[in-house]
Amino acid sequence: MLAITACGSSTSDTGSTQQPPPTANMKPPTSIGAGEGALNLIDWGGYVQSLWQKPFEQQTGCKITYKDAGSSDEMVSLMAGGGGGQWDMVSASGDADLRLIYIGDVKPMNMELIPDWQNFQPNFKNPPFNTINGIHYGVSLQWGPNTLLYNTKKFVNPPTSWGVIYDPQYSGLITIPDNPIQIADAALYLSKTKPSLKITDPYELTQSQFDAAIALLKKQRPLVRTFWAAVGDEETAFKSGDVVVGAAWPIMTTDLKAAGAPVNDTIPSEGATGWADTWLLATKAPHPNCAYLWAKWVSTPTVQAQQALSYGETPVNMKACAVMEASSAGSCAAFHADAPGAYFDTIKFWKTPIAMCPDGSQKCIPYAQWQSAWTTIKG
Repeated sequence: MLAITACGSSTSDTGSTQQPPPTANMKPPTSIGAGEGALNLIDWGGYVQSLWQKPFEQQTGCKITYKDAGSSDEMVSLMAGGGGGQWDMVSASGDADLRLIYIGDVKPMNMELIPDWQNFQPNFKNPPFNTINGIHYGVSLQWGPNTLLYNTKKFVNPPTSWGVIYDPQYSGLITIPDNPIQIADAALYLSKTKPSLKITDPYELTQSQFDAAIALLKKQRPLVRTFWAAVGDEETAFKSGDVVVGAAWPIMTTDLKAAGAPVNDTIPSEGATGWADTWLLATKAPHPNCAYLWAKWVSTPTVQAQQALSYGETPVNMKACAVMEASSAGSCAAFHADAPGAYFDTIKFWKTPIAMCPDGSQKCIPYAQWQSAWTTIKG
């Protein structure tokens, strides 16, 4: 369906401009009713913790049951059939949002019922990965850049380009994520180093642009020591010295520094991709009122700050910065929670690759082909 219906995108203040999803005409509620006493969530591990879960349950009476998903693909699978009448919400990342939206497994939400939405950083009020034609299909939660992590003993002078992870001199010392969306990182690098390819959006690639990114990744493959699937995988590899450079998240840098590892990170001159998570409401959510109460709760400055500090990510609520600083001095700057608007211009946030190119042609490569190519790359 993604290959047929999507019609390009823009970064306007109404999100993306595309063909209406199957649930576009479903009207969201105008008020939050009494909680149903239960809430079933699919989350990234660590997104539901007692620190903010227990107070929520005590105040609302909504008892949470949750399942930690191991990947975006698993989230999409679990949400099949609009959540199957079992699941209420999923904390999906940008590489899954449009899949869930266009399959029809999630439905529109009313941001007027989320008071703190007004305090969100502008880039996350109506982002193209969860807002289509001005209709919100979820509430933005937390985000983070995909940084270049490096061993400071190996790199006395900090690297300034993503070129180091494609450089043969670091063969066997490189690590990258085990994720098809990594193709976008290669495309972003090529957009700056090979302007003749005319790549303007690393998620909207024509066949020739896609082929160039795949060729670069196949050339890189023999240099890669490990493909990491979890935070601990990469941290272990850096601690042991098995790798000295790679694509990472800020939480890895924080954890490794706390453990005494000689590391630091940077956003190279070519910019970076980034992830941003969204709580999406299942089309057949059995507990919609509790779901709205949860979306409202996790959008508040205090809970946003608690999750950011716990998980090593960045809140979307601008008022969370002060709460973070009160708990951990310097954390706001460390996680870019106080970053100026220009900072976001350097980050290309994940979104599901679709077939329709910006010019309206059906020449771009959809996500299913990214998945197939990634399998081939890894061998």
